[in-house]
Amino acid sequence: MTSRHSIAFFAAFLLIAAAPAPPASSDPALRLEAGSVARRQLVAVGRDLVVEGKALADVAALQGSVVVSGSVAGDVVVLSGDARLAPTARIGGDVFVVGGTLHAAPGARIEGRGVSYPTASSAWLTLIEGPSLGLPAHSPLVLGAKLALLAAWAGLLMLLFATAGRQLLGTAASVRREPFRGFFVGLTGVVALLVTALFFSAFAGAVLALPLLVLVVLLALLLKLWGMVAVFCALGDWTARRLFRRPRPRPINAATLGLLLLGALKFVPLVGVWTWTAASLIGVGATLATKFGRYEPWFALSAAEG
Repeated sequence: MTSRHSIAFFAAFLLIAAAPAPPASSDPALRLEAGSVARRQLVAVGRDLVVEGKALADVAALQGSVVVSGSVAGDVVVLSGDARLAPTARIGGDVFVVGGTLHAAPGARIEGRGVSYPTASSAWLTLIEGPSLGLPAHSPLVLGAKLALLAAWAGLLMLLFATAGRQLLGTAASVRREPFRGFFVGLTGVVALLVTALFFSAFAGAVLALPLLVLVVLLALLLKLWGMVAVFCALGDWTARRLFRRPRPRPINAATLGLLLLGALKFVPLVGVWTWTAASLIGVGATLATKFGRYEPWFALSAAEG
């Protein structure tokens, strides 16, 4: 898929993800029919995902459940939902469930690990979207906080371009080329951070748990900040060239335009939350995939060690 088509799909995906989720009864599940084969990742946002056929990659649901009666060659990742495995289900990787339960019928087979944290709060959303003030969306305090956050994003944008512009453009290029892959990598990364934090809270001693949790939160924050600026840049570049028919803008101008576009959506109830959540996951995934734009392996042995 070309970068032009990828970023077009990315913009469309943000609009779809931004739409308020209707009641579960009126929202049909994403279904892989029996006899069908999916060669790429399957992701359901705000609805269930039913796998009756053969998925050759990973599957995930965000605020929905995954029901498997067929086979999944990769991992199953569920946030704020359940994983239900029929007796005929075959999972080649791991099953991670945060904010729900894992139901495996007798005969279901999981080649990897099966981990569920049913008591985990859905407050995981604050990790990628920001804290909720518990006030009406039109409250002056909420509006003021959102304006302050957008001003902070603008300051961070200029700082990152001044100090690491080339690496940031590398991550933005990944967002343009493979936004959906970035979304899934980001979703998996968030789950991994949550599972790590829960593990530290449950099994590490009080003396060790706090600094380890601080490290996890700092890593999540760095991934979020870097990735969102890259998303601003990619979205602004595509908007200027494809919608406004302008020559390719300077990167900092493109990032500013992307920030203004997503910033405007932030003031729309529900739409803003879904849009920024989707954009955050894409940004986190692109940051992980490019190692903050350096395109180096995260873990590599030196020549002497190899």
